[in-house]
Amino acid sequence: MTNVRDGILGLCVGDALGVPVEFQSRKTLMDKPLTDMIGYGSHAQPAGTWSDDSSLVFCLMESCAAHPQIDLYDLADRFVDWLNKSYWTPHGVTFDVGIATAKAIERYWELCIRPDLAGGVDIYSNGNGSLMRILPLAYLLRNEQMEDRAVLIAKVSSVTHGHPISIIACVIYIEIAIHLLNGSNLEDGIVKMRESVLEYYKDLKVEDLKRFDRILKGDLGKLSEEEIQSSGYVVHTLEASLWSLLNTDNYSEAVLKAINLGEDTDTTGAVAGGLAGIYYGVDAIPQSWISQLARLDDITDLCERFEATITA
Repeated sequence: MTNVRDGILGLCVGDALGVPVEFQSRKTLMDKPLTDMIGYGSHAQPAGTWSDDSSLVFCLMESCAAHPQIDLYDLADRFVDWLNKSYWTPHGVTFDVGIATAKAIERYWELCIRPDLAGGVDIYSNGNGSLMRILPLAYLLRNEQMEDRAVLIAKVSSVTHGHPISIIACVIYIEIAIHLLNGSNLEDGIVKMRESVLEYYKDLKVEDLKRFDRILKGDLGKLSEEEIQSSGYVVHTLEASLWSLLNTDNYSEAVLKAINLGEDTDTTGAVAGGLAGIYYGVDAIPQSWISQLARLDDITDLCERFEATITA
């Protein structure tokens, strides 16, 4: 039986670990690396506080639990409630809101734009705001055909991020997650992802696919740390997360390596943590980290309800 908690708690813990050191430079974290769950720091939040990354994951899970099929209007309405009413926030306050995400939600709500047309489509709208929240689709779509998965992933991404670069990043991430869910090891999962992604995009002639050459055609794990960037650009986040997984052999080391790359630490931690949680299992996540998560009982309940929906 699928254990949704593996990936979701993995993501949320990675997010919460990264929140206190967000925006810190790599040099700062090299001098004083993060080694444990701490509080306050960048956002003055207590230990175990997760960010918008997890909030929007939970919005997606709630929407999927409420509707047999993906309902983009329901999803977008939940995003509006998160932004304006602090729905699914750790302590009743919405903080650390991405600019592109906020603009897309405002376009949907204030201009009545169709949800899958609300996300930005210009080249500068390629932050990691859809990648960070896309993981639940790995559980929901794992038994669908690649072509059907890619279409639905694109629609869910496009609620906030509609550019092909953001969509491709989400497709790559979900493909790897599904192969891990199906029992592949990390290296084999990446190889299988390459095959399916390159085959899917072969006839679509998507120019932006070349931006993922280091993931799709290179040997990402053998790059030096200096060659890996960790900004909020979606390609950087995906590369940094995969590189961290490829250069570690357990959950804790993977998420800490990702976070200690600096800059957008909560999202790199979340994206790496989701895959690491699936790969190593929830029992590999330090219980001391899990137990500190804000609203842990609510998260566990949501995981159970979401899992019941996808296995019904």
